[in-house]
Amino acid sequence: MVETGRRLVELGLSPGTSGNISVRLGDRMLLTPTNESMGALDPERLAVLDLSGKHLAGPKPSKEFTLHRAFYRRTPDAGAVVHLHSVNAVAAACLTPWSESSAVAPITPYFVMRVGQTPLIGYAPPGDIAQAEELEALDLPFRAALLANHGSVVAQSTLSAAMNAAVELEEACKLTLLTSGHSPRLLTTAQAEELALKYGSYWGSAS
Repeated sequence: MVETGRRLVELGLSPGTSGNISVRLGDRMLLTPTNESMGALDPERLAVLDLSGKHLAGPKPSKEFTLHRAFYRRTPDAGAVVHLHSVNAVAAACLTPWSESSAVAPITPYFVMRVGQTPLIGYAPPGDIAQAEELEALDLPFRAALLANHGSVVAQSTLSAAMNAAVELEEACKLTLLTSGHSPRLLTTAQAEELALKYGSYWGSAS
């Protein structure tokens, strides 16, 4: 977690004390503390919570622990969650979503392969449980979401995979913004679904 946090800061994806990461260990999760830069994490100072959200040990956890809990509850094989306030993801989360199932269009094969459909979760103040409840209850398979006017959240089997998917989502959001108003050529539904089936991501009927 320490190395992942440092890398996300180096990439410019976690300004100030924004963003948080977690890993699941059985029926518990390790989560970054509140108001601490992810570039300066201390392995001896990580919050420990159970999956009900009860704080068991360590410093006070990020107020956005409910997002992590929601993804672990809805995704049995998720081993890590990365939540970022990265510039392009936040900007894309301020736009009208591309579709009901994905805020971001299938603009590159790598976005479909590594991230998959990424719904937009409605706005709520940071830390508001309503947003986490919407994410947990959404009747749609996904491993990443944009949070309206807020940022991105990604769940994967490992922390490395979650970080890589979060970086890929940020790039897809950047391309979305760069091509806005230019009628970009997108992957067809059939092309996106073929990639999703091959690489184990989620897209449309291939979910």
